[in-house]
Amino acid sequence: MHIHKYEKIWLWSGAVCLTIFLLIVGVSAFAMGNQPPSHMETIDPEKAAVTAPFDKPGLNKIGDKEYEAVMLAQAFTYTPSKMKVPLGSTVHFKVTSTDVVHGFEIPSTNVNMMITPGYVSEITHTFDKPGKYLILCNEYCGAGHQLMAVTLEVTL
Repeated sequence: MHIHKYEKIWLWSGAVCLTIFLLIVGVSAFAMGNQPPSHMETIDPEKAAVTAPFDKPGLNKIGDKEYEAVMLAQAFTYTPSKMKVPLGSTVHFKVTSTDVVHGFEIPSTNVNMMITPGYVSEITHTFDKPGKYLILCNEYCGAGHQLMAVTLEVTL
């Protein structure tokens, strides 16, 4: 079988690029210790409502303009259903599910997570514009999915 000269060049350059890429990823992962972030926290979904901190869901002030929102996602509802923070506040969302996979999205922000039973999902966002933000479930979770929303009010 005869391979044209230009095809050989492309094959070799592709193989060299692939080798360099794998070498860089390997050195980065093993020699430099770079790994994907993993702060996986698990919880028994059947006992989530009685396990701290999800036994007392709500908005807790943890610093100057810094809040922790502990939330429980379950059958077409989030607990708590309403929250209020001052402008410029940083909110650390800590969410888990007791039943099925739910979504957690705040439109017009970078907040978007998948809430899986048995896992605690966390994300942080600073609210620098006043108004009412709607927290929506963006994963179909059953017949009442469209009712699953929370209002977060950012006040002046």
